[in-house]
Amino acid sequence: MAGTGTERTERHEGPGSRAAARTYLVTGAASGIGRAVARRLTARGHRVIGADIKESEDSAIRADLSTVEGRAQLVEEAAELGGGRLDAVVACAGVGLFDPVAVSVNGFGAIATLAGLRPLLAAGRDPRALAVASLAAVHETDPAIVAAVLAGDEEAAVAAARAAVERGEGRLVYASAKRALVRWVRRAAVTDAWAGAGIPLNAIAPGIVRTPLSRPLLEDPELHALTDASVPMPLHGYADPEQLAPLVDHLTSPENTHVTGQVVFIDGGADAVLRGDEGW
Repeated sequence: MAGTGTERTERHEGPGSRAAARTYLVTGAASGIGRAVARRLTARGHRVIGADIKESEDSAIRADLSTVEGRAQLVEEAAELGGGRLDAVVACAGVGLFDPVAVSVNGFGAIATLAGLRPLLAAGRDPRALAVASLAAVHETDPAIVAAVLAGDEEAAVAAARAAVERGEGRLVYASAKRALVRWVRRAAVTDAWAGAGIPLNAIAPGIVRTPLSRPLLEDPELHALTDASVPMPLHGYADPEQLAPLVDHLTSPENTHVTGQVVFIDGGADAVLRGDEGW
C-alpha cells in the first residue's frame, strides 16, 4: 500500500535467512492445536513463548483471555519475554462452550491478542499473524452477537449471548464468536496497520479435531451423531492437532509473502459439502 506512513518493506537476507530461528507467541499452548503448533515450531528450532490459562510446561505466560486484565497481562508479559518484538503470533486459545464466555475468549480474547501484539510484530523480522477459527463460522449465527463483537462492545455481545442461551439457542454462541473473528481478520488484514506494515494476517478454520475441547462431543453418542451431521468430513474424517500444525507453520513463516486476509479451511472437505461450489 504505497504512500502510507506505515509502509514496510519485507526484509529477506537470502535463502539462508528463511531457516533462521524466529520468536513465536502461541496462545492456548497447554493443549490441543496450540500445543501441537508450539511443539512443532520448537522442534524446528524456533523460540516459542506459550500462553494459556492453565499452568503448563508449554506455557510461559498464564493469562485469562476472557478478561480485559488477562489480555493486558498477555501483552505486557509478551513484550517483556520477547524483548519488545515478536516474529509471529498464533491466536489459538479458545473454549468450546455454548456459553457467553465463548464470546469473551474466542471473540474478544483472540482479537485482543492479535491487535495487542501487533506493535511487537511490527518490530519483528518477517512478521506474520494467524487466528485459529473454526468451520463453525459458516454455521448459523446470532447477528446481534456478531455485530457487537465487531463493534468492540463486549457488554452488548455477552448480553446477546446470554439471551441466546436463555431462549434455547446456546449453540449459536460459539459459531457467532468464530464468525466475528474471521470477519475481523478479513477487515483488519488489508489495512495500513497490517498489510501496509508488511504483516500477513490470516485464519484457519478446522473441522472436528480430536482435542480436549471436542472430547465431550465425541464421547456422547447423540452429540457425536449431531457433530457428524453438522461437520461432514469426507476426506480422512476427524483430524489430530498435529495434522493442522504444518499449515499454521507455513502461514506464519517468511515463505508466506502474499497470502493475507484468508480463512483457510482445513476441514476434510466439510465446507465444500455444506456450502457447495458457490461457497468459495
